[in-house]
Amino acid sequence: QVQLVESGGGLVQAGGSLSLSCTASRSTSSTYFMGWYRQAPGKEREFVAAISRDGGGAVYADSVKGRFIVYTDNAKNTVYLQMNSLKPEDTAVYYCAAAITSSWIRTAPNYWGQGTQVTVSS
Repeated sequence: QVQLVESGGGLVQAGGSLSLSCTASRSTSSTYFMGWYRQAPGKEREFVAAISRDGGGAVYADSVKGRFIVYTDNAKNTVYLQMNSLKPEDTAVYYCAAAITSSWIRTAPNYWGQGTQVTVSS
């Protein structure tokens, strides 16, 4: 079993920046791809961004492309999400995720973090 522990998040004004981090308790094939999802109140959970553990193959949802950056520190089993130019519609609980394949990280991750709240005020 793998635990994903998130940190970061909080309250920020529109146009500001926040950074999230997520550390996996151990490195396995099931955590080769790591990424982020978010769920706003009353909405379904949606994919945000993902990357392979070696830092390659970063992918983003269209809604965050150009504003968010996902990157990893393989030695620390950690994935980060740098969120810039935040908008009120970015307000959500952000979840870390991990998966064996690049397709699974975008559809059915093997592991989930507990979630961290991001609130963007207008």
